[in-house]
Amino acid sequence: MKTTLLASSVMLAFSVNAFAFDGYKVIPEHQLNNPYYTDAVSKLDAKPRFAGKKRAKNVILFVGDGMGVSTVTAARILEGQLKGMMGEENNLSFDMFPFTGFAKTYNVDAQTPDSAGTMTAMMSGVKTDVGVIGVDEDIIRGDCSTISGNELVTALELAELSGKSTGIISTARITHATPAAAYAKSADRNWEDISDMPSEAVGLGCVDIASQLIGFEANLKNSYPTAKRINGLEVVMGGGRRHFLPKDPSFNSPDARSSTEGDRTDGRDLIAEWQSMYPQGSYVFDQAGFDAIDPSSTEKIFGLFNESHMQYEADRLNDIAGEPSLSEMTIKAIDVLDNNRKGYFMVVESGRIDHAHHAGSAYNALTETIEFAKAVKETIENVDMDDTLIIVTADHSHVFTIAGYPKRGNPILGKVVGVGSDEPALAADDMPYTTLGYTNGRGFQNLVGETNADAAYSQTIAAGRTDLTHVDTENSGFHQEALIPLSSETHAGEDIAIYGKGPGASLVGGTNEQSVVFHIMNRAARLDKKAARSVYRYKPWERGED
Repeated sequence: MKTTLLASSVMLAFSVNAFAFDGYKVIPEHQLNNPYYTDAVSKLDAKPRFAGKKRAKNVILFVGDGMGVSTVTAARILEGQLKGMMGEENNLSFDMFPFTGFAKTYNVDAQTPDSAGTMTAMMSGVKTDVGVIGVDEDIIRGDCSTISGNELVTALELAELSGKSTGIISTARITHATPAAAYAKSADRNWEDISDMPSEAVGLGCVDIASQLIGFEANLKNSYPTAKRINGLEVVMGGGRRHFLPKDPSFNSPDARSSTEGDRTDGRDLIAEWQSMYPQGSYVFDQAGFDAIDPSSTEKIFGLFNESHMQYEADRLNDIAGEPSLSEMTIKAIDVLDNNRKGYFMVVESGRIDHAHHAGSAYNALTETIEFAKAVKETIENVDMDDTLIIVTADHSHVFTIAGYPKRGNPILGKVVGVGSDEPALAADDMPYTTLGYTNGRGFQNLVGETNADAAYSQTIAAGRTDLTHVDTENSGFHQEALIPLSSETHAGEDIAIYGKGPGASLVGGTNEQSVVFHIMNRAARLDKKAARSVYRYKPWERGED
């Protein structure tokens, strides 16, 4: 038997009473019996028990959206060169993690994946289709009626059930595919607010992603009515204010960029609803409000720092009201979450690596990756690694290449200069070329000094070769050439890396289905077992558990 959909204008939830369980379990049978789930369990069972008896009290999943191996390599070199090194010998913070492996990123129905399917795999242990969130592959994208019975329980939900503090951070809209896969169940990743949904879906009771975020606590309580520790997300920070506000200029934020900031057509002010639910929480929308938060006395944070996605790191200082960096948000979140003696579970996404690649800007993609690595570094310095598992990975890669034969230390954003030469190498067309490039996309742009990669979308597509002889390819506004003209550069299908550090990280290794990430986190922190204890109120020694 699968789950039953219980939906209203406020919430979408699945009833725990409808689950078919084997004993004290909180994950439904259709998820437990999914081949991707059982395959991961059997493969981890075959590995040696990880060293020591200590389990992870805290779990942090860092996701560099679009951070393929070539992005990691190029960012490593750029960071080193910014330090005055030749670059290649440099290491990003997570390069130094003791355990690494690879993940196959394909979706059930796609060779080259999207973020909705890949993040659902990492959060639930089950692979699914392109474009759907928090549900398995027995669903038709865009068909609300097919959600029922196909919902998946996520690692974040298990952590919440077990009494841990929970948090989600993203530099993208907090309703975007990657962060949404931690908390939402949706037949379409684009249903970020009710205005994005077809009337048929609304009529059938499906609920937009922003509403599911605000209703997270109520939804989970409705699904698990006997659970005693559910108190909602402690930290939510990112962009995407437009999906939480009515389509009415009177609700505009002080730093609104559009004449009407909100998109919601149901008249609901979800920010006000959150403030009513959590009067002791802090809603913030700018740098000043963020800086004023005292983590020692703050119970909950809801930060929406932009109408849409947050600014690129290189462009952040140009924000009207100011935005915190990814590393600042991460450390502030930890300082709030670690007030809970039971520990915490947090997802941190660098969403704009992906957006920069789509726009064909290696400069922005690499600066985002460097900031992401900084957030990881500062996290390691601010947590107890004896009881904290950190997983760093990506959801997918991009068609981003490092090519030619540049000499050691050649500027990674520069033109190819070969060994023993001081002049750029020339291609067969007698023109220089850059080390970094894209297989497809919008192609060459020379928007000198521009720090917003998205500015390229206002320009004409210019794929193909350009004479770069007198072009400074290292300037922030340079966009690399692309071979195939497309309105936006695409994802790629090769494996991505998984990096692990802390209790349970030794389970990282080899080449895996991407869904293994959930299983590593679950096993390291015993999320399902602790959640079951909370839901069923049994004592572990009564079932022979350690």
